Amino acid sequence: MPNQPSPPPITPHQMDILRAATAMAWADGQLEPDEIRLILDQLAQLFASGEEDQRSLKQSMREYLGQNIPLEEVIPNLETKADRKLVLSLGYQVIQASRRQPGEPMVNVDEAAAYQRLKRLLELPPDDVIDVEEEVIPDFEHHEEGSSLVQTLAAKLHQLITR
Repeated sequence: MPNQPSPPPITPHQMDILRAATAMAWADGQLEPDEIRLILDQLAQLFASGEEDQRSLKQSMREYLGQNIPLEEVIPNLETKADRKLVLSLGYQVIQASRRQPGEPMVNVDEAAAYQRLKRLLELPPDDVIDVEEEVIPDFEHHEEGSSLVQTLAAKLHQLITR
């Protein structure tokens, strides 16, 4: 039996958010570098303060991304509406983060199906889903000059969860 990586130094609640985002990244059977970067950057900014803590946390979480736990096991652990909206936002961003092949749509069939399953499992009101999607979409089309896409997305994600 292969050695399991040590869990990152985050709370069980934060672990569920990491697992849900990771499950969405694995939706098409591949964990792409852009998906990894997006997950690690956003969650490190949410879960750690200071650059050194964020860098260390990213490394701990990176080792854990190989685990693909089904959404059906993770989503029931998300107790608050804010957590569910956060996971929806992360999931939506992750599936749009990369394509497997040049010329392929940003969101492939497997990712689209996983996103529909995620929405169903989260049981958020349709208006909340629309709000989250509308906040994410402009970021992929126009991120602020001088900032990276990940920085822009992290700022929007922070706004979403602090409302």
